[in-house]
Amino acid sequence: MSKALELAQVAGDAGEVPVGAVIADAEGNLIAEGENRKERDQDPTAHAEIIALRSATKNLQTWRLHGCTLYVTLEPCPMCAGAILQSRLDRLVYGVDDTKTGAIRTVLNIPDSAASNHHLIVIGGILESACRQQLQNWFATKRHQKQ
Repeated sequence: MSKALELAQVAGDAGEVPVGAVIADAEGNLIAEGENRKERDQDPTAHAEIIALRSATKNLQTWRLHGCTLYVTLEPCPMCAGAILQSRLDRLVYGVDDTKTGAIRTVLNIPDSAASNHHLIVIGGILESACRQQLQNWFATKRHQKQ
């Protein structure tokens, strides 16, 4: 999760909402990483999780990420939750709940819904304070810049 926080900082410094993600294989080796790039790429799908998933599938040469864990600083949105299920990850670990668009446990629970074709282990609240503080600081700075 520490690496995901570093990537989130890079995204925030580039003007993106500071969200970072990494994927580790079953042995804990880092196989992919991503950071929010929506603004830089002008791509609404360029969320940290999607970037990391695309990288992992290229690196492993398969879309099935069995045995892998995704670590992300913010609870995934509905789009990312769907992609996570489609990728067949074994585990999702996230930092802080997203009370507006969280689709894992907070607003929606896509992994446990009847529409889910895959079930994975979900662990939330890892480095929660650091993840929350990073987001709050970034948004406070953005609000201050608008004044």
